[in-house]
Amino acid sequence: MSKVAVVFWSSSGNTETMAEAVLEGAKGAGAEAEMINCADFNADMVDQYDGIALGCPAMGDEVLEEDEFQPLYDACKGKLAGKKVALFGSYGWGDGEWMRNWEEDAKGAGITLACDSVICNDAPDDEATAALKDLGAAIA
Repeated sequence: MSKVAVVFWSSSGNTETMAEAVLEGAKGAGAEAEMINCADFNADMVDQYDGIALGCPAMGDEVLEEDEFQPLYDACKGKLAGKKVALFGSYGWGDGEWMRNWEEDAKGAGITLACDSVICNDAPDDEATAALKDLGAAIA
């Protein structure tokens, strides 16, 4: 059985709701999975997991949250190569530029994403929820 971490940062609750769907998908695919707020996760924990889903909404000028999530991601990304990794997050404006930039950064760090990233405008609808469950299954 694989072990999966769904690590997220959420302000409005939309990305947390997304994380719950990812968790459900990972567990449904047979993984031992847990949802962890980014404040409770650190780079030393990466080795404990086979798959890691990272969730962060678009902030400010289409960037990752800069005080907690970005520093965590920067600390972890050197350890994520070879892991099943997937990205997700919500946005309230723009066109998903923050996710495209995040994907490029991940690829530049040698991280191979296990599936397409999932983004949704505000709260996830039924289509986004299904995609998030599939994302969870892809890293299980």
